[in-house]
Amino acid sequence: MFTGIVAAVGQIETVSPFEHTEYAGLQLKIHVGELDMSDVKLGDSIAIQGACMTVTSLPDAKHFTVDVSYESLDKTHGLKEAGPVNLEKSLKIGDQIGGHLVSGHVDGLGQVVKFEPVGESWLLLVHAPKSLGIYLAYKGSITVNGVSLTVNDVKDIETGTEFSINVIPHTIAVTTLKALAPGQPVNLEVDTIARYVQRMLAYER
Repeated sequence: MFTGIVAAVGQIETVSPFEHTEYAGLQLKIHVGELDMSDVKLGDSIAIQGACMTVTSLPDAKHFTVDVSYESLDKTHGLKEAGPVNLEKSLKIGDQIGGHLVSGHVDGLGQVVKFEPVGESWLLLVHAPKSLGIYLAYKGSITVNGVSLTVNDVKDIETGTEFSINVIPHTIAVTTLKALAPGQPVNLEVDTIARYVQRMLAYER
C-alpha cells in the first residue's frame, strides 16, 4: 500500500526489452533522485507513476531495476521510455498517511483536457473512462500518476466523466505533474473505499 504522497522524482534511464517480440515486457533501470534507499531491499515495492513495481536489483545506492510485464505496459502510461517518474516506497506499519490509501494498481488511463495556471495554483481537468466515473465524487480522492489529489468537480458526459483538480504549487514543484499537457494520458487509480461502497450498493441478495 501507498499514500499517494510522492517521495521523490526519479528518472527512467534505460529501457531494455526482454525479447524482440510484440508482447515482450521491459526492464527499467531507474535513478532514484532524492529517494532514501537505505532501507530498500530486493523484492520491495516502489510505486512508479502510480504503478506498484517490485525491485529486482540494486546495482548501486542510486539505482534500482524493475521488470514490467506487457500487461502492465498495456494498462499504464509513462513506463515505456526514458524520462522523469514519481516515486514512492510502500507503507510501513505506523507510517503517516498524508494522502489516502493507494494500492498502486492503476485502474485505467485518463486524458488531460486542460492544465493551466489559476491564481497561485493550477487547474487540472481530466477525462476519465465511463468505467471509472462511478467512483469519482466531489471532494473525494483520486490518484493521478501516483499523486493523491482531491476532486473539486465532477461532470458526467457522453464519453465518460470529466473531473477537475486544484493543484497547489508545492505539488507542482515536487512531482512530474508540472509536465502535463492537454491530450496527454495519465494513470488513474480510484479510491479503494469508493470501490467497496459501489460494490455493497450494487450487491443483490
